[in-house]
Amino acid sequence: MTENPRPAIEGHGIGKLFKRSGGEIVTALDDVSLTVEHGGLAALVGPDGAGKTTLIRLMAGLLTADTGTLTVLGIDIAQDPQSVQDRIGYMPQKFGLYEDLSVQENLDLYADLHGVTVEERKRTYPQLMDMTALGPFAKRQAGRLSGGMKQKLGLACTLVRAPDLLLLDEPTVGVDPLSRRELWEIILHLVREQGLTVLISTSYLDEAERCARTVVMHDGKVLAKGPPDSITKIAAGRAFLASPPDGQPARQLQARLLDDPGVTDAVPQGGRVRLVKTSADADVPAAVELVAVEPRFEDGFMALLHKAADTGKSASMSLGQTAKRHNGETAVEVDNLVRKFGTFTAVDHVSFAVKTGEIFGLLGPNGAGKTTTFRMLCGLLPASDGTLRVAGVDLRKARASARQRVGYVAQKFSLYGQLSVIQNLEFFAGAYGLSGRRRKERIAWAMEQFELAELAKLPSGQLPGGYRQRLAMAAALLHEPEILFLDEPTSGADPLARREFWQRITSLAEEGVTAIVTTHFMEEAEYCDRVIILDAGQVLAQGTPAEIRAHAPESEDHEPTMEDAFIAVVEEARREHGRPGERSAA
Repeated sequence: MTENPRPAIEGHGIGKLFKRSGGEIVTALDDVSLTVEHGGLAALVGPDGAGKTTLIRLMAGLLTADTGTLTVLGIDIAQDPQSVQDRIGYMPQKFGLYEDLSVQENLDLYADLHGVTVEERKRTYPQLMDMTALGPFAKRQAGRLSGGMKQKLGLACTLVRAPDLLLLDEPTVGVDPLSRRELWEIILHLVREQGLTVLISTSYLDEAERCARTVVMHDGKVLAKGPPDSITKIAAGRAFLASPPDGQPARQLQARLLDDPGVTDAVPQGGRVRLVKTSADADVPAAVELVAVEPRFEDGFMALLHKAADTGKSASMSLGQTAKRHNGETAVEVDNLVRKFGTFTAVDHVSFAVKTGEIFGLLGPNGAGKTTTFRMLCGLLPASDGTLRVAGVDLRKARASARQRVGYVAQKFSLYGQLSVIQNLEFFAGAYGLSGRRRKERIAWAMEQFELAELAKLPSGQLPGGYRQRLAMAAALLHEPEILFLDEPTSGADPLARREFWQRITSLAEEGVTAIVTTHFMEEAEYCDRVIILDAGQVLAQGTPAEIRAHAPESEDHEPTMEDAFIAVVEEARREHGRPGERSAA
């Protein structure tokens, strides 16, 4: 690493404006100042639209600040971006792998682009292959890797020339807990063993806790910066656990507490609700018994954000339907479901049932078969074998009629980026057969319930992630479906957007809407009535969150979590079957 007495990154008074289509000026960064020392690990955290990606792109020399100064590795980035780019590694959210090329060919391509010599490749390649465990897959096409392995390959391509500084923009978005853990092992190795300076932006607040320094951003401004402990202390004396009444899901108590003026934040945790009060002496409902707990980084972060942002609005909602659903009836029935692609079995004799009004979680590593199962449930893909009934309809015989009774939010939000918010809603209303007065009423409902009116004319491709999620969900609910399928709906969403999303799902479940959801945020499985864990297309475990948590190994350090249980279940199954972690993604 090149020695430099100045900080690796030093910015003062940075400002950046963008012009939206239509001429509206948006402030992306407003008087931002920060410092990142050499050889450390720093994190940028904040809600969607906070300015994290813009700031990283400035550091990478891809954008120029309108005001302020920014030096990277002692170089003024505005004056000499190429000199900086020659010494850094930058991994954007959507890293550009060439899916038709093999792992080895992708590495070679990036080495060619950066002028890496044959001698350097001989020294670097074995280290990268060993560090990322990509060696056995060197000849496999990148397009046939799972999401986690693609991220590892993207990181390896970023490291082909041994950079002095590594910029990572949301590197763990969309990957399962096993892959996330492996990616973090690589990052920590680079920092601790090789002395590399790493700046990472992340939606996972537990990842920010691992860093030496954090910068919390909101609305283009820096709210706080310093060691994670300095953020955690903001919630000192304000963090508690509350137990729901017997038989009541924790999510129902959580939704009530989020609407309470004395509560800053509330999330389900191990069958109870973890909450942060607005102040140590703030009142909460008298019927709720509280047990004080030590604060964590997420508690401090949410308290800080609550003070800076308008987080007091309830996200509870009503579908607006008049028909009553009868909870307890079977809404979805799957028996020995199979889906093959040629000789590859993506879904292998999967069975489960979901009751009306339940929230059912479908969990599994990347490539486990979750999305394939989803597409069959929605009538978008025929099953190869097995029984599949949705809303009383046999999907092997009548997929089209079943589709009218379900709503589907796809993994990458099937919105039309060039169309405005209102045009997207008009399109989907037409696709669901809504017309005349009913069509106007449902679009007006969507605009009000999801607070989209102020953005009605903005192209959906320019919406922040949280609002894209709102619009996708609104479009899926226009025709008042009985069953809602949500495929990774919170992937990449910030903590505020995730809480808002689950408040809405809780409201819908209370109205009798059945929700089936996939997620890589294991703590979100606590919102579910029951969950199922898949790997290699097969069922590994299913039950209530409490029954799944029982699979986690005992620990003296902390109570077992869903993530502990998930990793334990998947690793045990792979050991028993002698199966490696990688398979073709389906």
